[in-house]
Amino acid sequence: MERIYIVEDDDNIRDLIKIALEGFGYEVSAFEKAEDALKGIESDKPALAVFDLMLPGMDGLSAIRKIRSMDPLKYMPIMVLTAKDREFDKVAGLDGGADDYMTKPFGVMELAARIRSLLRRSVREQVQGDELEQSFLSLNKKTREVFCEGTKVELTLKEFELLQYLMENHSKVVTRDELLNHIWGYDYDGETRTLDMHIRTLRQKLGENGGACIKTVRGVGYRFVGAEN
Repeated sequence: MERIYIVEDDDNIRDLIKIALEGFGYEVSAFEKAEDALKGIESDKPALAVFDLMLPGMDGLSAIRKIRSMDPLKYMPIMVLTAKDREFDKVAGLDGGADDYMTKPFGVMELAARIRSLLRRSVREQVQGDELEQSFLSLNKKTREVFCEGTKVELTLKEFELLQYLMENHSKVVTRDELLNHIWGYDYDGETRTLDMHIRTLRQKLGENGGACIKTVRGVGYRFVGAEN
């Protein structure tokens, strides 16, 4: 049974999520404060964590950054819950290390679907010789490491998978629907801005030269090209 951590200071929302996810067969540990959740995570690594952004004491973003600094937890899937609907807050969550976000109010069925998708995608591929090299970038599927011009780049789970898929389809135009289905594993019902924000933060982390390898094909999707293109 997969264990999920819920960090939410609203008692009603926390209890609702806990009961719903337990109904889907998960083992759930719920916390009001990020500090308490971090203590548990260090000793008992969960399969996935769900963080509210606005928490008493340490906020959700600070907690996520702390988790991402721990080697054993770098690639643990993290979902962000926020009452904020500004694009800046969503980008901040993703850039801070979250793999996905949901804006309150939300439906528990959609939350469960996104959690299932994150858990499926978090299973590391057991393939030998998983090295991709294109232009300024090198990506190792087995170690989940990315280097741009010789410098290691820290990516979230979704950012890594987006880059991997684009590099595997070098020079091919990949549609947004294809990326959503492959990376998230289900229909986002037109919420393509999630994809666009992941691409944006991925480009920023790859820097000027690495980010320039990901081209936008207006009205269609994205394409990975080498320096020569």
